[in-house]
Parts: sequence; structure tokens; C-alpha cells
Amino acid sequence: MPSDRGSRDVIDVLTRDHRRVKEMFVRVIALPPGDRRRRYFVASVITELMRHALTEEMYLYPAVRAHVPDGDRLAAEKIADHARARQTINELDGLDPSDARFDEVFRRLFGTTQEHLADEETNLFPRLAGACDTAMLHDLGTKVERANRATPVWPSVEPADVPPLHGWSRPGLTDHSGPGLDGWPGSGPLRR
Repeated sequence: MPSDRGSRDVIDVLTRDHRRVKEMFVRVIALPPGDRRRRYFVASVITELMRHALTEEMYLYPAVRAHVPDGDRLAAEKIADHARARQTINELDGLDPSDARFDEVFRRLFGTTQEHLADEETNLFPRLAGACDTAMLHDLGTKVERANRATPVWPSVEPADVPPLHGWSRPGLTDHSGPGLDGWPGSGPLRR
């Protein structure tokens, strides 16, 4: 529920981010193998994952450590998940979409990301909600939303190199001024 400042609590913000990430993965998987647009859209997924991981590491996990029983262990597990995802992203970034291993590595990243997000939503978020008051959750939500808008990106290709995919080429795809791939205002990645 948004506060008077217009923010949502951190759990709402991160759950929305999770839905966006899942949708982006599914859209990439739907593209035919060898489609040259895949590299650009995979770069968009990677950008979103890196931004999401950074904001969690800046705000969510310190709050988990400080307020949730056994929070040090929980936060360390999630940070280790992020490190494994970064390794897979580095492996994926070196592959051409026409490479036979591209789909295998991308699907592995999708699977481990789904497991991570599901565990946060079913285990970590309820524990954080039980340990923090509403004001703290809203304050964290505001900080995460602000960081989401300000986080630089890591694009592997430029949009001009890729033909538009119906429904994905609209304002906000390369900046935070309009809707991103998911249609939510301010969710598009920044252009470097």
C-alpha cells in the first residue's frame, strides 16, 4: 500500500521487480534460436538482473542482517546466489546467440534466478515483514525505488544495432523516463 509520499514498501517494490524479470526471461525464450534481436534482449535481462541485485545488496540484505533472526546467514546465502548469477552472466555475455551453448546457459540463468526469486518471496520477505515495522518497510521501498531509477546499466549492444521487436520498441526502453519492457513507468534501463 503506497504511503503519502507515493512509495510502496520494499516487499511490494521487489516483488514487482521479480515479476518484471520473469516476464523478460519468458519473452527472450519465446524468440526463435538465432534471432539476432536475442542478444539485445538478453542484454536487457542482464541489465535488469544487475540493477536488481545491486539494490538488494545495498538495501534489502543489510536490513535482513540487522532485523531478521538468522539474518546474517540468510543475507549471505542470497549474496552467494547473486555471485553465481554473475558468473553465469559473464559466461553468457561471451556467447553469440547462434552458439549452441547460448540457450543452455540462458536457461540455466533463468532457472537459478527463478529459484532465487521464489525463495525470497516465500521465505525472506515474510520474515522481513515480521521483523520490521511498516515505516521501515516503506523507507526501504523508497530507497530501492530511488536506486532503481539511478542505477547505471551494463548494455552489451546498442538499440540501434537491433531491429525492433513488435511491442518492445517504445519510449522508455533505453531510459527511465517512460515505461520499460514491462510497461511500468520508470522501469526502462538507462542508456550509457
